[in-house]
Amino acid sequence: MKKLLVVSLFACVSCFAQAPASPQKQSTFKKENFSYNEWTKGKFSEVVTVTNPGKFIFLAGIGAEREGDGKILEEGNFVGQCNYAYGKIKKLLQLQGAKMNDVVRITTYITDIRFFQDALKCRREAFGDAPIPASTLLNVPQLAWPHMMIEIDVTAVLPK
Repeated sequence: MKKLLVVSLFACVSCFAQAPASPQKQSTFKKENFSYNEWTKGKFSEVVTVTNPGKFIFLAGIGAEREGDGKILEEGNFVGQCNYAYGKIKKLLQLQGAKMNDVVRITTYITDIRFFQDALKCRREAFGDAPIPASTLLNVPQLAWPHMMIEIDVTAVLPK
């Protein structure tokens, strides 16, 4: 029975490998943000869809590490660290030809839940008129470097 299953699997893989390629359709890139619940509107997008994606951009966790030497800046100042991190995010996106409007998902890690509202305000200011993407905020006991209070992972998508 096992031999038959393996043969069938290879036969199936072989069929797909030999299937003629379908002609590519001309489609346009489309990114949409949705908030289905009233309480989420203006706070975050519950769903972000990307149709016919092009280039995905994944930023590593961005925090208040100084460009150049990695020293944590704004020690003890959550808002300062948050603003610095979002400034770096904007720069890194720009180097890839993207902007905040192209961000589809962020995960924010903070070391003290008392800064939850500050994190939301900082994020809103960073995004300006761009829609807030699908977002997750986690309170963690510690981040990668001592004195780091916030770290933000970002995923953006640019059209083909």
